[in-house]
Amino acid sequence: MNRSYGRSILEHVGVAWIHVGRQMLLTIHKHVVVKVPRFSVSHDNQKTWLLHINSVQQDDRGYYMCQVNTNPMISQVGFLQVVVPPNILDSLSTESTVAVREHQNITLTCKADGYPPPKLMWKREDGQVISLNKHHKAMQLSPALWQPVGAIRRRPLVNLYDGEQLNLTRITRSEMGAYLCIATNGVPPTVSKRITVDVEFSPMIFVPNQLVGAPTGTNVTIDCHTEAYPRAMSYWFLGDEMILSNEKYATNIMENSYRAHMRLTIRNLTASDFGSYRCISKNSLGETEGSIRLYRKLTCIF
Repeated sequence: MNRSYGRSILEHVGVAWIHVGRQMLLTIHKHVVVKVPRFSVSHDNQKTWLLHINSVQQDDRGYYMCQVNTNPMISQVGFLQVVVPPNILDSLSTESTVAVREHQNITLTCKADGYPPPKLMWKREDGQVISLNKHHKAMQLSPALWQPVGAIRRRPLVNLYDGEQLNLTRITRSEMGAYLCIATNGVPPTVSKRITVDVEFSPMIFVPNQLVGAPTGTNVTIDCHTEAYPRAMSYWFLGDEMILSNEKYATNIMENSYRAHMRLTIRNLTASDFGSYRCISKNSLGETEGSIRLYRKLTCIF
């Protein structure tokens, strides 16, 4: 950035420019004294004197004095404010992807520089609220948004949190996802850093219907719902045999984040198809299974 900082309207007198904070003489009349090529001076018929600063730097911030060598000497002081847009310091901030076990604590750190010093805010990329512990100070806290924790303690839920560090205590799988650290100081552009938090836990299975009946000769579909991270391997067993997709069976898994919906369709039921089916889910942290009993449903003929 270039800046014509000072302006002085004078005639037939000596003019000097001084950086007050550095106690540095910059120019005398038409001559640049300081050995900094970014500084220059110009005049208009020796009445208007301008101090020019090219490629303005933060060190140029401060008070400047225009001094007129009259008798008595007169001077005028002005302040040059140098603003710097925010910049997030990746080397001092949390990495872009972090993993934590469920119900453990994690601290996300975001540091930035700029002038004025940037304000740092946290938000979730998906727009969900942030669950805080009681020591946090929230920017936008809705009195109605409180999350029960155990039998006594309750956590405030906020949309935005102000500060360099975001402490997530006893984190749960619902808090998994991307968090945005946003730095702003009124000087464009606003910048942000995206931090993905992976919450790891062993598989869990929910079976909506553990007992399913169907008549022979028909098709039937059974379901299991699983939750796991890292993502689990999920499969079906009938007795001791693993079920694979073929003309008899159709297996399907619909995944969404850490959730998965397992579905097994059995075609043209025969007597050998009835029995106990197991849905199994396994990842690096553990394994679990659910059971569904398929029985023959008698049909009435009138």
